Amino acid sequence: MAMAAAAMMMSATRRKAAAILAATAAAPRRLRGGGGAGAAGAVEALSPTLGLGHGDAPRPEVNLMEKNPDYHGFSEDPVVDVWNMRMTFFFGISVAIVVGSTFVYYLPDRGMRQWARREAERRLKEREAGGLPAIAVDYFNSENIVLPTEGQE
Repeated sequence: MAMAAAAMMMSATRRKAAAILAATAAAPRRLRGGGGAGAAGAVEALSPTLGLGHGDAPRPEVNLMEKNPDYHGFSEDPVVDVWNMRMTFFFGISVAIVVGSTFVYYLPDRGMRQWARREAERRLKEREAGGLPAIAVDYFNSENIVLPTEGQE
């Protein structure tokens, strides 16, 4: 009873798909059973020109490369296909290169190289303004440096 109610609630599209699936499942059994008219009906039910569901009428398959030899894969209409291809490549390539290179240019300084250079120049100006040499003679405390003797070289 519940199965009958569920079957009645199915749309026409779902019923058609269910019939094709049932024919597909039954086709091997019919072919094993000796073929005959039942097998031909099952093969006919699997025809690609049936127009499975969504209110589509049966239509033959059309090779898009024969219809439009410059087919790019965006649309079946040749004008829309070329327009979509051009827009995709413009935004995908040109804009990506411009925006991407701008993004990379304005990334923060890796390794703080620019900061280190600015800081060194600032300290050098301070030392020159104070009358000190650029690098002091006693930059390292000579008492803490242990040098090898002549025999240990």
